[in-house]
Parts: sequence; structure tokens; C-alpha cells
Amino acid sequence: MQGKTLILWSVVIIACLACANGRNEKPSVHSERQVLPGSGSQRGDTATFAAGCFWCVEAQFQELEGVDTVISGYTGGHLKNPTYKQVTGGNTGHAEAVNILYNPEKITYDELLEAFFVAHDPTQLNRQGNDIGTQYRSAIFYHNQEQKDKIDFYIKRLNEEKVYAKPIVTAVKPYGPFYIAEDYHQNYYRLNPDQGYCQFVIAPKMEKFKKVFKAKLKN
Repeated sequence: MQGKTLILWSVVIIACLACANGRNEKPSVHSERQVLPGSGSQRGDTATFAAGCFWCVEAQFQELEGVDTVISGYTGGHLKNPTYKQVTGGNTGHAEAVNILYNPEKITYDELLEAFFVAHDPTQLNRQGNDIGTQYRSAIFYHNQEQKDKIDFYIKRLNEEKVYAKPIVTAVKPYGPFYIAEDYHQNYYRLNPDQGYCQFVIAPKMEKFKKVFKAKLKN
């Protein structure tokens, strides 16, 4: 990682908008659906990130070349097969998160980490903007020791370079049970571009994300 790139991030990250309240909730219809530890795409591997509302994070990472699939769900908690309503209640211990199934021949884990630290503010504890609670915490769930080593290196370097005004609070945890969110959460931004939250919160974040990663976007 080059020092100049790190300094550039500090400008970009400050400009990124955080997720806000106002997301519409639909009735929970939730059968048991779980992505087991170690699962990945047919051609590659999996990264698991939590960075506030999963609608935003899903939409951002879907744009990157080499990312095959992004699955929104819940992980890091104690309740088996939680619903959206339960998770947003803040008592399950789960975070809104995404499983990113990617092809490492087209995009590396390092590049995904770079995108993660640009996509949100990792210095906000248990919140992103107006979304407040442990379910919106910044966290990375590593699938193997190599991923953990890279995560630790990035966080240490970003803090040393003082890219952010405050220390990074991103939690680093081993990957555990990941429960796929209800169907209406999947591909939310793509399917609901005219929804108010998408227009006023996600769209501006997408615009900034695409500017930073212009060379890495899908055609």
C-alpha cells in the first residue's frame, strides 16, 4: 500500500455519506437460510464485511470487476436464524453484513479491503451516520489466517498514517454462521432505485464510490 494512496483516502472518506434512518420494513417471512463457514463462489473465495446498512454495502461491491455475487445477511450474533426485525432491535448481537463471492484472478482480497475502508467510516463505533446500534457496527469476519493478517496490516498502517481523524474501531472476528437476509433485501438498490432511501442516501455514496474505483468497475 502506497502512502500517497492512503492520504488520498482521507479526503475521499470524509466525503462519503453515512447511511440514515428511514428504511422501510416489510413483514418478516424468513425460513432458515444459512451460508456455512468457508463457502465461496465456484471460481474463487469469500470476503465478509459489515459497514452499516447492507443495502449500501451490497450496492457498492456489486459494481467491482471480479465480484461474482454479494449476499446480504446477518452474522456475529448469538440468535439462530434471526429476522430483520429482530436484528434491528439490537438484541441479537448480529451485524448487518455482506458475503462477497469473488474471483481472486480478477480482484484481490487487498483490493476488497481497500474498497471496504473507503465505503464507510470505520472510526464510528456501533453506528454509521444516523443508523445507530451494534447491528450497524464496522466489522470484518475473516475466513482464514491469511485474511486476518492482511486485515491487521491494513488497520495498523491506516492508523499509523493517520488517514482518519480518529482511530479505526473495526472489529476483526473469525467467520461464523451467516444467515441470509429476507429476499426483499437482496439486490435492493438495483431493484428499488426510485425508493427515497436509495435516491437520497445510497445514490450519493455510489457516485463517490464509483469515482474512486473507476478503473475497477464492471463494464
